[in-house]
Amino acid sequence: METGLSYTPKNAPLVDELERLADRHDVLLGGSGGQMAWRRWGEGTPVVLLHGGHGNWSHWARNVAALAARYTVWAPDLAGYGDSTALSDHTLAAMVAHTRESLDRLVGPDTPVGVAGFSFGGLVAAGLAAERTAVSCLALLGPAGHGGARRPRGELRNWKPAFERGDWSEFDDAMRHNLMMHMLHDPYSLDATALAIHTQACLQTRFHSKRLSRSAELPALLARYDGPLLLAWGEHDVTANPDAASSLLMQRRGPSSSVVIPRSGHWVQYEAADEVNSLLLQWFDQNLSSYQET
Repeated sequence: METGLSYTPKNAPLVDELERLADRHDVLLGGSGGQMAWRRWGEGTPVVLLHGGHGNWSHWARNVAALAARYTVWAPDLAGYGDSTALSDHTLAAMVAHTRESLDRLVGPDTPVGVAGFSFGGLVAAGLAAERTAVSCLALLGPAGHGGARRPRGELRNWKPAFERGDWSEFDDAMRHNLMMHMLHDPYSLDATALAIHTQACLQTRFHSKRLSRSAELPALLARYDGPLLLAWGEHDVTANPDAASSLLMQRRGPSSSVVIPRSGHWVQYEAADEVNSLLLQWFDQNLSSYQET
């Protein structure tokens, strides 16, 4: 990553090892001239993991290995994040179209997939499920776009002035502060890996997701998808009141269920990785078993 300054991103051995094991695919996209970077692990029925805003594929760093033991895991950097080309059109429709086009290039448009989306990636995942008939099941973790009340823990800090000055102590402090205000609940969850993932992802973000995340587009997208839906929230997720948001989002056709995971915040699949891995494996096993057998 070129920053123009003498900044070296923090080391994250877990992410480095997953990078080493991944089969990377850079998919060229139609008329846009851009590309989307996807990483693949494991064998079996495909499951797709979509990261959140100010993120990249490594939002799922603590979940990939568990899921790849049974499934083929596909995790992209969404357009304008990580190693993928930025979009000129900052709309949800454009983001979904790019994601669908690149996924279909990789697995085929009629191949059944399970999809899990986190935060802004949950909104993208719902858009993908609304547009792509071969989404067999959908799991949304702390999804954005519900339009309901939020529970902010505190104000976020602007880290860019410290970065531009090269004040790395203040820069790290801002990253840590923002992780605790928005992403995590337990201070012990803020380890070196979480800080490294968040820092690298923020520095590479070129898509403005806030407006879309604060919208109320998710219920309408879910109304167009009648397959199985799982909602999962951290108990202390600052982006929603889990009970109220779930009640709203489950007013749709098709089977729906909701789970609140104790002692965890918004980045629930990192902070409560064991619980989320068990939940997702059970969900995919339940809804993708017929495809596994064939």
